[in-house]
Amino acid sequence: MTNSSGNRGAQAFDIRLIIALLIGVYGVVLTVMGIGFTTDEDIAKAADININLWTGIGMLIFAGLFTLWARLRPVTVPAEESERPEQQRKND
Repeated sequence: MTNSSGNRGAQAFDIRLIIALLIGVYGVVLTVMGIGFTTDEDIAKAADININLWTGIGMLIFAGLFTLWARLRPVTVPAEESERPEQQRKND
């Protein structure tokens, strides 16, 4: 998969997407725990803040931003000499 600039994408190995996936999964778990499984006693212990809910929402936003970053600025790997088209080798 080469593009016109001679670079190829490496999105499958982009660490930003792996981090976004992990943070996103934990964000979903915390959001669900904050919505459905937090008692009034737990909220009282955390200074009247549903910390699971807010932390989960923050993690989901963070994961979304990492995904957006990876999509807008993809990683490119320079093509090897042997993979370059014949036309470009003649021009060099």
